[in-house]
Amino acid sequence: MDAELTALAAAGATALVQQMTTDAWTRVRDRVARIVSRGRGAEEGAVAGELEESRGDVAEAREAGDEEAVGAVEGAWRYRMRQALRANPEAAAELREILAELDKGGAAAPTVTYHVHNNISGGSHGFTVQAGSVGRVERGPRA
Repeated sequence: MDAELTALAAAGATALVQQMTTDAWTRVRDRVARIVSRGRGAEEGAVAGELEESRGDVAEAREAGDEEAVGAVEGAWRYRMRQALRANPEAAAELREILAELDKGGAAAPTVTYHVHNNISGGSHGFTVQAGSVGRVERGPRA
């Protein structure tokens, strides 16, 4: 059961950080604040304030290209969620509900703009691929 709660907390923290840059942030923030505060006996408003601080940290880190800092914020909320779920296992159903809504597109996806310029010099000895996400890639049979 602990491994399941740990995985759920990790998924929740990842989704939380992703939602920090969307129009659905306020709704997600309030629901997560309710889960975390209930599990730890904290005041919901105080947790919402901490989430807002984290949102500012993530915005600054993304602007600076500091993905390590973004990961640190996610890690901190992963820990907080795991602690809250351990203290109040009934909250797992509420977190699963939030994740299902986000998965169905219940919240807007983050808007991200990339400006990329690549130079390949010295030739290429195979394929060159530029992609944000390639998905599953398998090598096919050689002709």
